[in-house]
Amino acid sequence: MAAAEQILEEAVRGSGDRLRTALAARLRDFDLAEEAFAQACAAALIAWRRDGAPRDPPAWLYAAARRRAFDLMRRAKVRRSYSPDEPSPPPTPEEVVIAAFEPIPDERLRMIFVCCHPALSEEVRVALTLSTLCGLTPADIARAFLTTEAAIVQRLTRARRKIRDAAIPYEVPTREQWGERLNAVLAAQEIAYAQAYERADPGPWGELGEEVLRLSALLAELLPGEPEVLGFAALVRLAEARRPARCSPDGRIVPLADQDVSLWDRGRLAEATDLLARAAALGRTGPYQLLAAIHAAHASRCESGLTPWSDILRLYEALVLLRPGAVTEIHRALARLEVEGPDAAWAALEALDDRPELAVHAPWRLARAHIAARAGRISRARVELDQALPLLDSAAEQRHVAAWRRRLEGL
Repeated sequence: MAAAEQILEEAVRGSGDRLRTALAARLRDFDLAEEAFAQACAAALIAWRRDGAPRDPPAWLYAAARRRAFDLMRRAKVRRSYSPDEPSPPPTPEEVVIAAFEPIPDERLRMIFVCCHPALSEEVRVALTLSTLCGLTPADIARAFLTTEAAIVQRLTRARRKIRDAAIPYEVPTREQWGERLNAVLAAQEIAYAQAYERADPGPWGELGEEVLRLSALLAELLPGEPEVLGFAALVRLAEARRPARCSPDGRIVPLADQDVSLWDRGRLAEATDLLARAAALGRTGPYQLLAAIHAAHASRCESGLTPWSDILRLYEALVLLRPGAVTEIHRALARLEVEGPDAAWAALEALDDRPELAVHAPWRLARAHIAARAGRISRARVELDQALPLLDSAAEQRHVAAWRRRLEGL
């Protein structure tokens, strides 16, 4: 890869989300921010090949994107009805002190709250946030919502049109307005983290996981009286604690039951334990606390050497009541496998056979393969793995499933 291309790729990977967020905040128009940033990247390739890369590539991209945004607005003849803020002067010492007391003292978190405007449905708010601020593609979002990429593109298009036509303001909500946006804020971060964790990638996806880890800590500081915020922060830490054990040296995903617990991050586990205790003391249980409790039960293997499957199944039974849905049902079926055996687990999955969208949902296929193999139905397990493999985006998971499939050849 030529020097200019490589420098641009590194700048976009490392700072692209932050730059698009800053542009959207300044311009108050997500589509305009994305188009201007794309044009700036195209201009960068030409200029950097000709003149060499600048000293600060992200700053160059931001300045170029802002110039192109103003050009686009002029050509569209909308400057009379559109008044973005003028460039801010360097902050004075007094402004720095005032900024420290901002209700949401983080640009990306502020913009997530902005995206989660209650004028939009919760699912659309989440999709808009994932697309605009977390860098997920419509295909990524479609997998999370168990729908098609075309459906997500249509929802995003309608949402942006509604924002424009209804003049929904791009403004940070007051603290009193946080509550009506909080579920969507948490859901967007949950999906973004799940996508990052699924890929077990130390690169850009790993960076997204680290960003959610940071934002969840900030939310817990801002809202210490919200048990679900604390539960979500605990959930992310419990999952991150296992990251060092999640990939084998040859780049395969290591299933949770096979992970070396000595590699788990005890500091992260301790943080999660404290957060869960604080959430429990508030006396209002919700799905994020239950999910965190399930992960904490798995983490107890560090001390006991055993996984408390009966406890985990009971937690999933409670979670199904608070968060019904196919994903929860699949995980509950896997817990039933360990407690009640493969027949009960397979029957639980068969109850979902009327959900056609699951046919292209890799976790559904992998769960069926796992249960079938445990029941001795090896040919069925092979079929399920063959159907799961093309649905996987994670190279690490593809290697794991391919190795699993090879092992079944001799059975």
